[in-house]
Amino acid sequence: MKKGVYGLLGAVFMLVLAACATQQLASRQPLRLYVFDCGAIDVLDISVFHPGIGKGERKTLADSCYLVVHPKGTLIWDAGLPDALARMPEGKTLYDMFIMRVTKTLAAQMREIGYTPETIDYLGISHMHGDHVGNASLFPRATLLLQKEEYAAAFGPNPGQYGFDPSTYLALRANPVKILAGDYDIFGDGTVVLKRMLGHTPGHQALYVRLPKTGNILLSGDLAHFTDNWVHKRVPSFNFDKEQSVKTMQEAEQFLKANNAILWIQHDLEQNAGIKRSPAYYD
Repeated sequence: MKKGVYGLLGAVFMLVLAACATQQLASRQPLRLYVFDCGAIDVLDISVFHPGIGKGERKTLADSCYLVVHPKGTLIWDAGLPDALARMPEGKTLYDMFIMRVTKTLAAQMREIGYTPETIDYLGISHMHGDHVGNASLFPRATLLLQKEEYAAAFGPNPGQYGFDPSTYLALRANPVKILAGDYDIFGDGTVVLKRMLGHTPGHQALYVRLPKTGNILLSGDLAHFTDNWVHKRVPSFNFDKEQSVKTMQEAEQFLKANNAILWIQHDLEQNAGIKRSPAYYD
């Protein structure tokens, strides 16, 4: 009997040691940020993004999404255009205004660096427009991190009023969710923080990442879609709240200055051309 008890205690002790060793190993892993190509959007009339300017001009926007690897877990930031578009070389046209294309799937890019969607801990979505939730269904275990206004609009009685299409994020109803009412420090050490930045949609948010070697980066969501709009604080015609959008951009500019941070505009094709993509990473 004693031998059995001692054997059981020994097994438990070894499990505890193994868990401690795993935790210590994890704590030595560096913070990393991977950038994925999650599609491109050809805009047939760019004036919808800055009314009165560029009527009839075309412009291509990037669609980027990201993986944050932290000693305490993993986070996908935005889920891009749906991987299914990779089977449509001609792309898909929406509202006779946007042609959306995907050349390499998000799932394939994740596998390339040794991650599978099922293992991701958190899914942070800047807002619920279709070009940011396209692959949300790939992450069934991830805890959805969303501002309360965005959640209410997306899962309320009239999501179409905000430009949301529930069919693009239907699977998220089954995900665990943490509804937020402000900034949120995801891992509790100030390195990966959701920033409440309203205006584009009712509960829009951005992601602030403090990398020890690269420096401080604010991932924009749709705070602005390209550099010209950011510099001149111009607001797309379809934003939820124009005045709030301008105010938020001004506040974000002050935040960047105060924290010696740079803004990565997720849809800015020209800026994204200078940002290295996975399997390379920033640390």
